Amino acid sequence: MLRWLLTGGAVPILLVGCGIFFLFYLGFLPLRAPRKMVAALIMPSESGSMSPLRAVLLALAGTLGVGNIVGVANAVAIGGAGAVFWMWISALVAMVLKYAEILLAVSHRRCGKCGGFFGGAYYYIKDHFQAHGWIRLGSVIAGGFAFFMVLDALSMGCVVQGNAITSAVSGVMGIPPWICGAVLVTLTLPVILRGSRSVSALTELLVPIMSAGYIILSVAVLILRWNAVGAAFVSIFRDAFSVTGIGGGVIGFLTSRALRIGTMRGLLSNEAGCGTSPTAHAAAGARFPAAQGVWGIFEVFVDTILLCTATALVILVSLPEVEMLRHDSVMMAIRAYSGVLGGWSEGFFCIALFCFGYATLLCWASYGQEALRFLSRNPLLQGLYFSAFAICLFFGSVAVPTGVWDLSDFAIATLTTVNLLILVLMRREIRRETLLFFKANRDFL
Repeated sequence: MLRWLLTGGAVPILLVGCGIFFLFYLGFLPLRAPRKMVAALIMPSESGSMSPLRAVLLALAGTLGVGNIVGVANAVAIGGAGAVFWMWISALVAMVLKYAEILLAVSHRRCGKCGGFFGGAYYYIKDHFQAHGWIRLGSVIAGGFAFFMVLDALSMGCVVQGNAITSAVSGVMGIPPWICGAVLVTLTLPVILRGSRSVSALTELLVPIMSAGYIILSVAVLILRWNAVGAAFVSIFRDAFSVTGIGGGVIGFLTSRALRIGTMRGLLSNEAGCGTSPTAHAAAGARFPAAQGVWGIFEVFVDTILLCTATALVILVSLPEVEMLRHDSVMMAIRAYSGVLGGWSEGFFCIALFCFGYATLLCWASYGQEALRFLSRNPLLQGLYFSAFAICLFFGSVAVPTGVWDLSDFAIATLTTVNLLILVLMRREIRRETLLFFKANRDFL
């Protein structure tokens, strides 16, 4: 029971509950105003700052990767086809949570000495408690949140990503894992040492190209296996409500492996509600916090509804051929593509996974750096962090990450629980900013 709670057993309940609460609390804004959402996406930003689009591409770099490929394969292998359904549900209800946390991050961002903005969930957590006179409590909770972000950067953002990349490269090309790990460290450190601007510049180039290529490859598989697509959808809805451990009832439903694994892997993919991607969005020069929040809705749609669904369908239409690879999520995903398109697609898929993982490595290294900067400005700690990131990346590439999925789930579950509670506490500010933007500023929309 304790392990179930620590690795996200309660997260589906919190995520869905808070998502539904905010849907009604905000009067289904901004989802019920699609025209205004589109207008918000094309609004001009503050001059001299990171553009909203560049910020969302940086955030997408952090979410696209293991979550979309290995995470989806892992979800199907553990939770069955029904896990995909709960990915969709978690994404739909989490869109409004993503919107809310990004709105707060932009509202409470800081301006750097050399211009530009920075921020994250730990800043709005600290500001909220300070505004109510609980200065010490706010510092402790915000500091703990930043610490878990650093932990998540070193586990999911580093070890898991590095292992997924080297598993793909080694499995397809036969390159020894230690060589892959050394190459990854060599390519990653110079970029992250130059700061978030260098990271965002590179991800702005990588994300659109790799996303388009991955979608084209997925569509090609589904066209060739069109006769199995209908059965795949049937299995998703049929298995979504299966339960294990406890038969029937509300308790059985909430302890369903499909629900828990699907929601946790969906959360691992889009990170909605867990307070990590606001670090990227806070750097945007959006003139209104709610306008940048709309980009968060777009981010969840692209990440989970579009790319995760593409991966899941490809695996499900090829399930009879790849079922024996359930123990190896990376190769399970690769063979699902190559079994239909031929051996050449393994090389293409390997490159795509490398690009996805590399972009995510850069983004999460930046997240961890910003969180550590909130905890301390000591240059020595920053140097230790980069050294730890390089070591974790290398050894994560070489060794099988036993227990890392649980560690990642634990860190994300902790971040999500704290962040969701803070969003509820700051609900009035979220609603005020939403109404101000979507109802008061009619001239802008």
